[in-house]
Amino acid sequence: MRIWPDEGKSRAWDLNVKQKEYEVLCVSQFTLYGRLQKTKPDFSKAMLAQQARDFYQQFLERLRKEYGLPERIKDGMFGAMMSVSLVNDGPVTFTLDSATPAASSVSSMDDLSSA
Repeated sequence: MRIWPDEGKSRAWDLNVKQKEYEVLCVSQFTLYGRLQKTKPDFSKAMLAQQARDFYQQFLERLRKEYGLPERIKDGMFGAMMSVSLVNDGPVTFTLDSATPAASSVSSMDDLSSA
């Protein structure tokens, strides 16, 4: 996603995180899939813990490889209670959601390439 301006060219939405050499923080919450079932959360459609852990590790490995500066990719501890804070810097917020029919059956990074 090209979401940062190129000040040298006075162009908005021109550079991506790799071009800016920014750090990326990955939080493994995406491996949880919950929904409300009446008044209680239901995680019956979530990946099994080991499958989710393996998927997340594959995701991190691929991200580090494709970024080219693996030390810029940060992550927390899978399955741990984490306190993460951030400051939104900009006029917009992007929400990335993989809730598509193709993504609902993803179980490995190879599946994402074909989704």
